[in-house]
Amino acid sequence: MELDDAALERLVDRAKNGDAEAFGELFDRYHVPVYRYIASRVVRPSDAEDLTQTVFVKALEALPRYQLRGVPFGGWLFRLARNTVIDFVRTRRDHIGFEALLERPSDDGAPDALVALRQDVAEVRTALGRLTEEQREAISLRFFAGLSAREAAIAMGKQEGTIRGLQFRAIAALRRHLQAGDPDAAVALTAISEL
Repeated sequence: MELDDAALERLVDRAKNGDAEAFGELFDRYHVPVYRYIASRVVRPSDAEDLTQTVFVKALEALPRYQLRGVPFGGWLFRLARNTVIDFVRTRRDHIGFEALLERPSDDGAPDALVALRQDVAEVRTALGRLTEEQREAISLRFFAGLSAREAAIAMGKQEGTIRGLQFRAIAALRRHLQAGDPDAAVALTAISEL
C-alpha cells in the first residue's frame, strides 16, 4: 500500500510519540530499500543486514528530534543510512560496492548461463569501478534503493539537479564502457536512463 505524503507524515508523528506499531509500519515500508542501498555499498550480505539494523536503531533513537522542515522522512532515513555506510567504510577496507548484489547469481541455471552471467557481472563491476564515488552513490540510491532524484539529493546533501547530472554521467560512462565490450549490454542502460 502506497502512502501519500500526508499519511506518511501522520505515521511519522505517531511513531515520534512512541507508537511502536507506527514505527513498525515505517520499518516495513523502508527496510527493503534501505537494505538494497546498503548492500550495494558493502561486500557481505551479513554486513548489509547488520548495518540496516543499525540504521533503524539510530532512526528510532533520533526520531523524537526529527522535524519535517522540507526534508521528507525517507530522505532523512537514507541520510542516516548513508552516514552509517560511510562510518562503516572508514573502519573497513574490504568494501567494493555493488558486489553484494552483483555476486548473487542463481545456482539453478545451466552452467553456460552461469558462466555468461558471471562474465556480465565482471563487466558491470569493472564499469562501476570506473565511476566516481558520487556517481556510484547516486546510482545506488536511485536504482538499488529506489529513491526519487529528490530523495537521493536529500540523502546526499546535494541539489536534485546535481543528482540527475551524476546519474546521467554515470549511465553514459557505463554505456560507453559496456558497449566497448558488448554492444547489446548498453541496451538495458537506456531504460534506466529514462527513469
